[in-house]
Parts: sequence; structure tokens; C-alpha cells
Amino acid sequence: MKTDTQRDYEERILRVLVHIQQNLDCALDLQDLAELACFSPYHFHRVFRGMVGEPLMEHVRRLRLERAAYRLKCGDQPVVQIAFDAGYETHEAFTRAFKAHFGEAPSRFRETHRLPALPGAPSGVRFSPDGRIDRFRPVEIGGTPMDVRIERVEPMCVAFVRHVGPYPEVGQAWQRLCAWAGSRGLFGPNSRMLGICHDDPEVTPPERLRYDACIVVNDGVAPEGDVGVQTIAGGEYAVATHRGPYERLGETYAALLGQWLPAHRREPLAAPAFEVYRNSPFNTPPEQLVTDIHVPLQLAPVGVGA
Repeated sequence: MKTDTQRDYEERILRVLVHIQQNLDCALDLQDLAELACFSPYHFHRVFRGMVGEPLMEHVRRLRLERAAYRLKCGDQPVVQIAFDAGYETHEAFTRAFKAHFGEAPSRFRETHRLPALPGAPSGVRFSPDGRIDRFRPVEIGGTPMDVRIERVEPMCVAFVRHVGPYPEVGQAWQRLCAWAGSRGLFGPNSRMLGICHDDPEVTPPERLRYDACIVVNDGVAPEGDVGVQTIAGGEYAVATHRGPYERLGETYAALLGQWLPAHRREPLAAPAFEVYRNSPFNTPPEQLVTDIHVPLQLAPVGVGA
């Protein structure tokens, strides 16, 4: 039986799905969609992915391709115009994407004049010519239950080095931070190493991703050069343990924010999540890495437990 929070999440995501259907020709801004759903921009995309079963931009891209297929079958617009309307700058790029999705080139598809054999959509949402969506099918958690717990975290002072760029390149920030901390006696075998991911790589261009490599320090530590100091806010956090490569962290984020939280009647706070690395990628095989994802929570309603 669904909780009131699950139904509320579904209604908010449904508003976004309807808006997308009715505005496929527009530039769809993440901030605007998050506001429409009444979610923080920090967490909206992962809630969407967790409930709909596909990333936001992949969902939009698929609907635009499905609309293109509908127009190829039912209209007489030039293929080039249909390509531009689908968001592709060149006919060649559109042809590649269309063929990868439907299995044949747009011109051949038009010649055969048949409805497409549409690839699967986890949520059941398809392009609708009249822009109507009455419901969608939220993705269900399958397999092993998530390892999630609610923890109260005390405020933490951290020294950090900011990295801007692709997440796989954050090693340079960690090297700078560890060298700085080691030379000042702040780095040891029991040091707590954290990462703050300010942006979602499925939404933000790689060159604009922001990540803070952090080490917990005492309150008296002062910033120096490119090493800053900040405080991670205390409060209640949903903590999910991710086991495996960092490249698959997004899957755990999506399941936590889009499935586990609504099922347990909790809402994320409008603040970044942070990651605690329980072993080192330098001497641990990727499949054995263990990372605790911490998502800050709003205060639980009276009578609601974890």
C-alpha cells in the first residue's frame, strides 16, 4: 500500500512529465522543472531518474525522437525540418540517433509508412500528439533491498580543495589536499575522507561539474591558498551504502532519492549530499569499493518514523 508521500512524489513528477510533453519544442531548464515539482535542484534529477527509470535528458530525447517518428509517418515535413525540431543541428546527427533508436534511417522509416516498434520505456510514458498524460508507472525497487539507515550527523569542519571538471579527474584535487594535510600533521590512517558532489553529471556538462575533496579537521584549522575550510551542516541524513565502482554511484543516488525516500515518507533537504569513502581507490579493486552516500533530510512530520 502506497504512503501519502509516495502518492505526493508521483503527483509532482507527473506534473513534470505533462509539462515536458507539452513543451518539447522549448529549452527545458532543470531549475524550472525542479520548481514545478517542488523539489530542490540538488536532488530533483535523481528523484526523477529513480521514479521514471531513465535520466531526465534521456527521457526528453526519447520523446523528441518518438515525435519525429510520428511526424515521419503521419506528415509530409522534410526530414531536415523534423531533425531540427527534434533538437539536432544536422541531418546526419539526427539520422544516426534515429537509426540507433528505431533500427532504420528516417527516410527508410517514412518509405515503409508504418508505426514504429517502440523500444521499452520503464515508466510507460510515450510521446502523445495531444500532450496528455494521465498517469505514469513508477519504477519499483527490485532485487536486494537497499542498505539504508537514518543517522543524525553532527556538524563537521572540513578542509577541502575544489575541483571543476569531469569527476574522473578529481584525483588531482585529492593529491593536493593530502599533500597539504600531510605536511601539517592533519592526515593519518584514521582520517575521514569525504566528497561533496555539487552537480549531477547526467545534467551538468563535464567541464562545469563541481566537486570538493574534503578531510575532516578541527575547528581551528585556517584556509590556505587553494585549500578552503567549510562546515558540513549537522542534522538527519539518509545514508545508503554503495558497493562497487564510483561510476555506478548515480544508480544508488537514484534509487535512494526516487524510491526509498518516498516509500519511507521522507523528503530531501535543499542542500548537497556528501560521500564518505570507507576504503581507498588506490589499493582497492573497483568492485570492492564501499561508499556511504549521505542525503540531508527535512524534519520528519510528527508521527513519522524512519
